Amino acid sequence: MSAIPAEFPNVTAVAKANVYFDGKVVSHSILFPDGSKKTLGLIYPGSYHFGTGKAERMEIVAGECVVKLDGGDAKTTHQGGLFFDVPANSGFDITVSSGICEYICSFLD
Repeated sequence: MSAIPAEFPNVTAVAKANVYFDGKVVSHSILFPDGSKKTLGLIYPGSYHFGTGKAERMEIVAGECVVKLDGGDAKTTHQGGLFFDVPANSGFDITVSSGICEYICSFLD
């Protein structure tokens, strides 16, 4: 497994936040010179469901969450330094029990 990045040089940060679930999940988009995009975000305690259009990789920077992918029964715990992949046109349930879960979401081709 590769290390989760600590910074992204030479990107454009979008100031307008993506706010979900009454502010319990907040992210900002960063745009790369090659046209790709990632979001950097925070998830506050609670349980949430997200749908996907494109496949995604969710890298956990700090904190802890429990994830269940759509169509599956398994719940997996992810801590800082770990990641999980979500198929395109799918979704996942994510639960943060305490603290704040920090993440990087990469949109995969």
